[in-house]
Amino acid sequence: MQSPNGGFVWFKGGPEDRYITQYILSGIGHLKKLEAPTNNLKSIVASAISYLDKKLKEDYDRLIKSKADLSKQHIGYTGIQYLYMRSFFPEYAVPAFVQNAYNYYRRQAQQFWMKQNKYLQGMIALGLYRTGDKTIPNAIVRSLKETALISEEMGMYWKDNSFGHSWFWWHAPIETQSLLIEVFSEISNEVKTVDDLKTWLLKNKQTNNWRTTKATADACYAVLLRGTDWLSNEPDVQIKLGAATISNTEKTEAGTGYLKKRIESNSIKPSMAAITVSVKSQNAKPSASSSWGAVYWQYFEDMDKVTTASTPLQLNKKLFIEKNTDRGPVLSPVQEGTELHVGDKIKVRVELRVDRDMEYVHMKDMRASALEPVNVLSSYKWQGGLGYYESTKDASTNFFFNYLPKGTYVFEYQLFVTHTGSFSNGVTTIQCMYAPEFTAHSEGIKIRVE
Repeated sequence: MQSPNGGFVWFKGGPEDRYITQYILSGIGHLKKLEAPTNNLKSIVASAISYLDKKLKEDYDRLIKSKADLSKQHIGYTGIQYLYMRSFFPEYAVPAFVQNAYNYYRRQAQQFWMKQNKYLQGMIALGLYRTGDKTIPNAIVRSLKETALISEEMGMYWKDNSFGHSWFWWHAPIETQSLLIEVFSEISNEVKTVDDLKTWLLKNKQTNNWRTTKATADACYAVLLRGTDWLSNEPDVQIKLGAATISNTEKTEAGTGYLKKRIESNSIKPSMAAITVSVKSQNAKPSASSSWGAVYWQYFEDMDKVTTASTPLQLNKKLFIEKNTDRGPVLSPVQEGTELHVGDKIKVRVELRVDRDMEYVHMKDMRASALEPVNVLSSYKWQGGLGYYESTKDASTNFFFNYLPKGTYVFEYQLFVTHTGSFSNGVTTIQCMYAPEFTAHSEGIKIRVE
């Protein structure tokens, strides 16, 4: 895919692409950092660097020709990515005819780093640090620390990096976290901080899909960098439920270490409600690597007696009778003992709270057999920045979210009362399809139709 001038094309037959060329060379730089053999790539690297040096010179010449004010900011994401890429290859000296352009954009990075987002700040820090500037990179690391969020469960991350998706490569959250792991491992070399950053990366993977090969490759590179070696050290996990002990020394799934243990009802004792988990490395010291699991207690209960259960997902379901008055529609809450009548219009309101970004989530809202939905057509919907597919079934209304950002959401739909009698209205349940331990349900309610 490399053209005679050294640039790489994105697709065969297309023009040379600076971003793709710089991305490929950065990947080769990652291989060098991991001490992988790259000698057979020397001719590719030399040709590509020559192409990119000339492109940087063209940018600078354009500024001079247009008589731009050189004291203002003229460095953008392409120039910053160039400085980061170039720092992997100190053996290739900057040519004399490019030196003025290189020096100018390097000074621009030193002067305007605060105006960039976290991803580009990380690239600036590494690009400057590897070329002899220690002051600005240390200032960037201090700034990153001051703006970071830290929690025992989620590790270390940044609020503006946890929103999930972006159209632009310099806003990509997985690549940003991976690059910042590279920043902290190389510039400050703090093992604890690097481990906290890795924790967020893996916790993100628990409930999200790393959307691209690029994101996955960057994440793998970050995990292979400095910090505690999580790959070669398989932890010893022990779970105690009262006097009973479960250990991963039992048969586990190859590769993932996944273990599932089922305890029959006649073996369950009240003391098992006291659960402790210990994770130790092979040398019997507490392990720094991440492990996670879940405990489920399954039993049968009448639907209307079920109480609310929440995890990072929380559900609250309410029913209202909607009546038209001279002041417009009025909603009255349906509670235990509220009398309904055939023909009443019921509004269902489901309130959902989620404390982290999740993907591939299914919410199922059950309804009493005396209630019929107004909307019977399944369709994709958009509401308050959230896209989802709503599917109406005989006994429930289902909501499918391919991406559910952190936040609070309210869903409403209408039903009509069609039969008299006493009915259980069921519960609303929600579950992350690929991390099933993230599940919750609302409380059940009994309705009476006169």
